[in-house]
Amino acid sequence: MAVIIAGERSGVGKTTITLAMLAYLRRRGRRVQSFKVGPDYIDPMFHRYVTGRPCYNLDPVLTSEAYVQHSYATHSQDVKLALVEGVMGLFDGATGAEDIASTAHIARLLNAPVVLVLDCARLSRSVAAIAHGYRTFDPRLKLAGVILNRVGSDRHLTLLQDALATIDLPILGVLHRHTDLTLPDRHLGLVPTDELPHLEELCDRLATLAADAFCWDTLLPLLSTEGSTRENRFDGDCSREQDSGRSNTIPSPPTHPPIHSSAYPPTLAVARDRAFSFYYPDNLALLESLGARLRFWSPLEEALPDNVSGLYFGGGFPEMFAAELAANEAALQSVRQAIATGMPIYAECGGLMYLSRGIVDFAGNAWELVGTLPTWAAMGDRLTLGYRRAIAQHDTPLVTAGQVLWGHEFHRSSLTTTSPSPLYKLHRFEGTPFGDEGWHSAHLHASYLHLHWGACPDIPQRFLHQVWQFSQRLTVAR
Repeated sequence: MAVIIAGERSGVGKTTITLAMLAYLRRRGRRVQSFKVGPDYIDPMFHRYVTGRPCYNLDPVLTSEAYVQHSYATHSQDVKLALVEGVMGLFDGATGAEDIASTAHIARLLNAPVVLVLDCARLSRSVAAIAHGYRTFDPRLKLAGVILNRVGSDRHLTLLQDALATIDLPILGVLHRHTDLTLPDRHLGLVPTDELPHLEELCDRLATLAADAFCWDTLLPLLSTEGSTRENRFDGDCSREQDSGRSNTIPSPPTHPPIHSSAYPPTLAVARDRAFSFYYPDNLALLESLGARLRFWSPLEEALPDNVSGLYFGGGFPEMFAAELAANEAALQSVRQAIATGMPIYAECGGLMYLSRGIVDFAGNAWELVGTLPTWAAMGDRLTLGYRRAIAQHDTPLVTAGQVLWGHEFHRSSLTTTSPSPLYKLHRFEGTPFGDEGWHSAHLHASYLHLHWGACPDIPQRFLHQVWQFSQRLTVAR
């Protein structure tokens, strides 16, 4: 079992409350595994900062229902406590019309109790009607109780308690208004942990607050993982195959690419710093399980490391650090040279922007970058957001022509020039066409699409095989 922290809607304080609980448990010396519903990268960074453990995404669109269950069972088996942070409102899913990929969907898959966070800033007696509606809307869910957030005063709390007593719903936590306990955000959500120098102080304050704010005698049994592997079996009530050519089964473990010489495994350079920080831990773990050596490096501060045979650029916020990226000519030149030699390269969203001619930031300043892709990435007000069903049109180091994938887009930039030979044909979640996207060559795969490889281990396997082949060519050349 794991408790799921859900919200009545977005913005009610789920992340702050989740971090407060995790920080308190860490202070008490308790090991807890956290999870995040949906494709988000930034909230899991905060979880990891607090717990010291990777936070795993539970997303049945990017992976599968079976993979969600498998991931939870696998990563919670060596801890006694587990906590899942939900996404948006409890029943808000991929389309808004159904609850596919919603917090409720994950709660059913895990057979986990839900604790509902209510923003009480402008509520009194109506809180009971809201809570009652959430409790009865889907009888398959177990609503264990509520957490009252942004309570204004003791008098306000009494009104809320009296209202909820009429429906016999436990109050498992109460947080008053704390305007100084907020996490800063910007155009794509929260500011990542690496950019917050006072985060440890904030976590200490949250841990102190959580000691008295929550009913731990009730919450701790809900957080317990005892019996979760045995009990969390999907009973078929909420199955829905996505039209993706992908079965709803746990993928077989990938086989290693052939090992032909002592030079294997090759080293894969992974860009990771303040500009590039969006990586699913599952993806990195899959690469390592296939035998890859991962060499993390900073395009902000250093040149590409020597003796690497592949490049992986994740997403992030290159637009916020475009001036620094442009100033590091050593990194730009070493990446250009690697591309010229035919080194296999995977670039995702922010990585695609880095490989373009450059970034036009929000102020209209143009910063020249690698220049491999003949286009600029221009920042704007329009947010591109959503799940995408992608059909590959060409072979790349990661995919084969005709392969169907599920990915996610989340960016405020757009390219000034479209590829004359797009990598993907995209469709929205509900099936309507979304256009063509992505750049490719025999050794390069660049796209705005974020991919989770959990249910598609053939993707990193193909990538590493290309990397291995390149390393062998280097060995022969030497």
